[in-house]
Amino acid sequence: MEFKVGEVAQMLDGEVVRIAENNSVIVKIGGKQRTLRLLRSGTGEFEFILDNSFHHAKVLQASNAEVKLILDGQPLTVKKHSKLTEVLEKAAALGGSGGGDRNLTSQIPGRVVDISAKPGTEVKKGDTVMVLESMKMQVAVKAHKDGSVKEIKVKQGASVARNDVLAVIE
Repeated sequence: MEFKVGEVAQMLDGEVVRIAENNSVIVKIGGKQRTLRLLRSGTGEFEFILDNSFHHAKVLQASNAEVKLILDGQPLTVKKHSKLTEVLEKAAALGGSGGGDRNLTSQIPGRVVDISAKPGTEVKKGDTVMVLESMKMQVAVKAHKDGSVKEIKVKQGASVARNDVLAVIE
């Protein structure tokens, strides 16, 4: 795994070494072994002690490739499979307007609060198509490629799950 704290460009390598007693885990971060003890975990939040220091973390967004969270007030990105993430990011960059998947999907579960585009609307990659609300946060769903919105698959106020098809862009 790799960790990126805030806007710092430096990545730290990390791995779980072994599970110990008392909800403790021995981890290696940046080449140094540390003891991490889980105190409390709930939906998207957890508290732990790392080397005798208390920490609070809240998960903002999680995917198969990475987890974005707030750790003691600082943004943190954990890349689960750094090489896989790198390949996926390059593939997405090459995808552009050259066809690819027509379906625009939700990356998070939430509720549709605004639909900016209508069928027939021309969009560029990165244009906001709609806005979802999840955990009191609004997240813009952006076009994954250049094209024309063929169909909007959801209505304002609808609840959506992660990976649901929201719109079709051709």
